[in-house]
Amino acid sequence: MELIGQILIDKHGLSPDILAEALEIQKEKGGRIGEILIRQKATTEAELLMALGEQFGMDCITTIPVDDFNIEFTEKVPIQFLKRYGILPVIASKRTFIAANDPLLFQPIDDLRLLMDMNSAEVILAPRSAIISAINFAYDMSRDSAEQVIQGMQDEDSEILFSAISGASDLLDDTSDAPIIKLVNLMLSQAVKDRASDIHIEPTQTALKIRYRVDGILYDKLSPPKHIQSALISRVKIMADMNIAEKRLPQDGRIEIRIGNKNIDIRVSTIPIAFGERVVLRLLDKTRVLLNVTDLGMPSDYLKDFTRLIHYSHGIILVTGPTGSGKTTTLYAALSTIHKPDINIITIEDPIEYQIDGIGQIQVNPKIDLTFAKGLRSIVRQDPDVILVGEIRDFETAEIAIQSALTGHLVFSTLHTNDSAGAITRLTDMGIEPFLVTSSVIAILAQRLVREICEYCREEYIPDEESLMNIGITREMLHGGKLYRGRGCPECLNTGYRGRTGIFELMFMNEPLQNLVLKTSDANAIKQMAVDQGMTTLRASGARKALEGITTIEEVFRVTHQ
Repeated sequence: MELIGQILIDKHGLSPDILAEALEIQKEKGGRIGEILIRQKATTEAELLMALGEQFGMDCITTIPVDDFNIEFTEKVPIQFLKRYGILPVIASKRTFIAANDPLLFQPIDDLRLLMDMNSAEVILAPRSAIISAINFAYDMSRDSAEQVIQGMQDEDSEILFSAISGASDLLDDTSDAPIIKLVNLMLSQAVKDRASDIHIEPTQTALKIRYRVDGILYDKLSPPKHIQSALISRVKIMADMNIAEKRLPQDGRIEIRIGNKNIDIRVSTIPIAFGERVVLRLLDKTRVLLNVTDLGMPSDYLKDFTRLIHYSHGIILVTGPTGSGKTTTLYAALSTIHKPDINIITIEDPIEYQIDGIGQIQVNPKIDLTFAKGLRSIVRQDPDVILVGEIRDFETAEIAIQSALTGHLVFSTLHTNDSAGAITRLTDMGIEPFLVTSSVIAILAQRLVREICEYCREEYIPDEESLMNIGITREMLHGGKLYRGRGCPECLNTGYRGRTGIFELMFMNEPLQNLVLKTSDANAIKQMAVDQGMTTLRASGARKALEGITTIEEVFRVTHQ
């Protein structure tokens, strides 16, 4: 049998010198030569699998087809066994085989053959990530739904036991039979599958309601029996390391879990209400890749201007909008775009939503009197080039942010105002002098998130006049007299929408606007002048997205209606 190193040299262009180096490492530390070469980035997993296929006379595949996939094996084989060895029985209409990442796993593969009665099945090599993904898919599909678990609880009056869940364990691996544990696990995994950003557990006088927020809209999901309310909330509090005995005061906690290949960070908040405790869980997918400014959905003219602004050496750039309008995502995208080794970036946030390598991030902590203002004072002494202040909430924070901008720092921050002009009014209301605002603020970006039409059920239709007038579109502006909407399908949970994108209003503080701000802080007058100078309003930005078939006119009206 030809050696794997020689196959990689002959067929995949591996350098003999690099192989010699890897063999030296193998002599010193042990391990397999293929794994050493992958670690050294001298070859890829795909190339190694192809070489192993040639060495052992086995076929290779890059993906495992899950659309035509028999998942009955989930009842016979423990998920931990398959994940540990990276093997999977694939029983499909076209082909039956055992997918493996390592051709030398003779014993586990034989055990699997015996368990599944697959004595004649061939072994095919596949990437470990593809095998793990297919395992997660199969066991997720085979689990009871949350509704089924709830039905089994309807008449259950027995006391329910709790067991703490380990920090970041995989929920798909948790095979607990305790109904409450099962329900909470299913509630979390279902929320991740439905792309929910929040889970609301809301007790009423006679019922218990669980709602998911998907693409910014709350949907009723589950209605567990009222008698499990206390146990369900206690289970969540145990997972979040909170005091389950304290039911009279608000509490905050945090859960870290893994669902399949996703690491999920969950912020938990409880408040006492008339009928028990209300719980809200905010889900943050830590494996989600940070966006670049090009991914925000800005039109090309805005993108060009915004990219130029974030490379300025000093001044304040403000992003405004209500809670949940994507302000933090925009600021993170700006930071990740300008982040380079020669720039010192420090942030102060509440909370830190995503960790960025190479950037100093401070978490606000009122319990120890670490406020935005105090943290910002310390940041200025750390020789930063760029500062991100999570939110300007008071005069003190605003004053230090402006002083920082005037002394040569680029400052990013957010304000809760409805539009860009309102930010000027808010700053002057806080007590900031207009001349300080005009000399430090270089631009204000207002934004909203609109739901995108589901690509799987998108259809054309002819809109009525009233709907068009609501967002300022004339019939002449339509392409072929038609717009688009989603019909509703399983892919979008029958909502007609899937995913969200931004609509933007970018106001530059040019000389005419600066002169106006020195005379008045009236938001309407400021906005009118900005529009006269060519600013696109939020509604006009949304209308453009509707005309392009990205969103609907109803959605634009919903988020821009004041």
